[in-house]
Amino acid sequence: MSRMSRFHLHGLYAITNEAPDACELSDRVARALRGGARAIQYRDKSGDAARRLQEAEALRALCRAYNVPLIVNDDVELARAVGADGVHLGKDDASIAEARTALGAGAIIGVSCYNSLERALQADAAGADYVAFGSFFPSSTKPAAVRASLELLGTARAQIRLPIVAIGGITPENGAQLVAAGADMLAVIQGVFGAPDPEAAARRYAALF
Repeated sequence: MSRMSRFHLHGLYAITNEAPDACELSDRVARALRGGARAIQYRDKSGDAARRLQEAEALRALCRAYNVPLIVNDDVELARAVGADGVHLGKDDASIAEARTALGAGAIIGVSCYNSLERALQADAAGADYVAFGSFFPSSTKPAAVRASLELLGTARAQIRLPIVAIGGITPENGAQLVAAGADMLAVIQGVFGAPDPEAAARRYAALF
């Protein structure tokens, strides 16, 4: 949770996948929100800047209607342009300081820490608002991702005051052990947006909390 944010980061963190068009994407996200998603991350790796802007603006309005934060993956400038609630940074993205300068004190800044406790501690010290570990299980989105362990999650929980996000191949069946080990949020892409009914899928994850 941002040190100045009004949002409480706890529960299902649904991350979008690509949809055929903006209307379909908004419909899927609306279903996930109805199912109990407590944060939405807009993730689009295409180079279509106009489409990304249109989709992010639509999701920002939708998330505000549900009082749920919209976080943009990787792109600080897009997050600023649409008035998103925050940004999620990987190891090759902008620094926390750069994102904070661009987005302001109240923005939520999350950091991918993969399987590195050291990176998480550094992110905490640098002013991040949450840290994310994973992949905990095999992931179709990132099949070559490094693997994180339940032991790492427990160690991080004992040393880090920030909300901790777990990501990577998480299902309603295996997610409970991550919550028990210390995860505040479960980040899910295919398990929600790859499901025939994103609302029903989101409810299954939300029930773990």
